[in-house]
Amino acid sequence: MEPAAKQKVIYITYLIAALDITWLFLQFSITPYLARRLGFDTIWFGYLQTTVGVIQLLGGPIYGRFADIFGARAALSVSCLASVVYFLLLTVADNTFMLFVHKLPAIFMHALPGAQMVVADLTENEKRADALGKLGLCFGIGMIAGSSLGGTLSTRFGEKFAASFAAVGSFVSLLLVLKFIPKQTKTQTVPESNKKGSSNSVFNLGEITRLMKFPGVAKTFTVKIISGLPTGIFQVMFSIIAMNFFQLKAEENGYLMAYFGIVQMVIQGAVIGRLSSRFSEYTLLLVSVALSSAVGLAQALMTNVFHFCLIVIPMMLSLSVFNIITDSMLTKSVSPADTGTMLGLCASVQSLLRTVGPTIGGYLYETYGVPSFGYIQCVINAAVFSFLLATGGRSHPHRP
Repeated sequence: MEPAAKQKVIYITYLIAALDITWLFLQFSITPYLARRLGFDTIWFGYLQTTVGVIQLLGGPIYGRFADIFGARAALSVSCLASVVYFLLLTVADNTFMLFVHKLPAIFMHALPGAQMVVADLTENEKRADALGKLGLCFGIGMIAGSSLGGTLSTRFGEKFAASFAAVGSFVSLLLVLKFIPKQTKTQTVPESNKKGSSNSVFNLGEITRLMKFPGVAKTFTVKIISGLPTGIFQVMFSIIAMNFFQLKAEENGYLMAYFGIVQMVIQGAVIGRLSSRFSEYTLLLVSVALSSAVGLAQALMTNVFHFCLIVIPMMLSLSVFNIITDSMLTKSVSPADTGTMLGLCASVQSLLRTVGPTIGGYLYETYGVPSFGYIQCVINAAVFSFLLATGGRSHPHRP
């Protein structure tokens, strides 16, 4: 593929990712309030979130492997089609059972890992962190558009209309995928192990876990899970914290999410590229973990939404740097044919956090209150920082 053609595909991929995140955040403005109206308390809302986490945890690695075998167009088409079904089911969710059922298509909804794979496949190693950072810029745009749109549409026209709007939007994303995304974006299309005659099945777990044996992968992956756990718990519980601790209404919550989005856009669009070109990935990983520990302490001491708005800036900086750098390190540690599976595994870390997060978060919130999230984040990240300093950056060779 010519450089100009590659660039065009990357830009279209950014657009598809931005649209997908828009519909996702639009749904975040509907579900907590719909759940409350159906009589859900914090614990039951936690179960609902856990259901999504489990579904996506199972789907992530399989989706990544599907993308490696069948190509980017097939993978992104499946994700967009699942989104259409997801939002159509949300429009008819008027009882507890249907609210759980509408979450089932989420097993195939992995447009962001799909987009990350396209970007990772079409960029050189040294530019990868910056290109993945720009995807985060799309995340910010989607966050702002989706939160504002969701709050406004559900307040003015009702939740059913907002969900229908997202279903139509997902269908537009599907048309973009079919028109512009090439069938295959990889330079090397047969995963290494398949050359040795092993199974080409999407469900081959050996193929998925094989990636953990590459040098440095297991360590980075472990750090990604442990360090990300406290932040993941806080994010999962945030809709409850906004509603009960900060006493925000749907529209105000939408504006707060939009503010998150603006901060994230500035960081991922303007800051990450500069940082990744100036410092080594290992240095940035250390800084992000240390900053996350400090943010945890600040979260433990906050008492109102104004304090939180100040904390959001360092919080988003540490979170963005941490996620992008770990994803970049992990995709460079495996062969080009395995980037989809690796990014699927990375996505399953987020799903794992969403799986255990609501149960742990619900318990901490009811028993110890909001400050407990911050103290746990501070202690865990301080421990991870010490571990990284002690082991050093030796175990992160890049594959040619």
